[in-house]
Amino acid sequence: MPHAIALIEARDSAFESVSSGRSGLSGVLKITAPNVIGHSIVVPVVADLIAGNPGLHVDLTLSDGVIDIATTGLDVAVRVALMKPSDMVATKVADNPYTLCASADYINRHGRPSTTGDLVAHPCIKLHAMDTWPFMLGSELHRVRVSGPFSASSVDAVRAACVAGVGIAMMTYWDVHKLIERGELQSIVLSDVEPVGIGIWAVFPTRTRVPARVRVFIDALRERLLTDIQPRRLTAAIP
Repeated sequence: MPHAIALIEARDSAFESVSSGRSGLSGVLKITAPNVIGHSIVVPVVADLIAGNPGLHVDLTLSDGVIDIATTGLDVAVRVALMKPSDMVATKVADNPYTLCASADYINRHGRPSTTGDLVAHPCIKLHAMDTWPFMLGSELHRVRVSGPFSASSVDAVRAACVAGVGIAMMTYWDVHKLIERGELQSIVLSDVEPVGIGIWAVFPTRTRVPARVRVFIDALRERLLTDIQPRRLTAAIP
């Protein structure tokens, strides 16, 4: 039976490749992505794909939670995570390191921490899914327990509270790089640890067949992240 399924998938893949070559991409591309990257990156990418492929339809689910793509019929999940390709059927699309940040108003009032020891004395804004904040201490993953007056279930709410001066937040680069470039937030670098180098990944439900529409979407997503809107390196944005 597995052999028969593989043959059917190979046949369908070959048919799709021929069909796509003649008339562009077709069918329904089902994607899930985090809210921030979904709005700012994925939507513009799929808009361009739809414009160039009249037979393509896109169904996008935005969620900051982890959706089980194996049981929901999704083609690909865009995830911000620390993982290795062997963890699941996945390919890395771009780097997206964590960064600490705070508003200029907050830093003027409370100062800027320089070590993890300093950090724990500051009010911190936590995402519900992150009870501790990860850092690299040498080659080891080091977790710091922080506390503060505000926590939230969404990245959008944490970012808004950070801009409002509530406290220090740990966000990924793509969540805040434009705010840092505009001066609405400032990066905070600690001397005793390094940021965790998480990435933006494309995760697939199977390794036996990836439809052409998924492959083209991943290529377009990578191009947009790495060339079209690649911001300055994080260190260059530190005042």
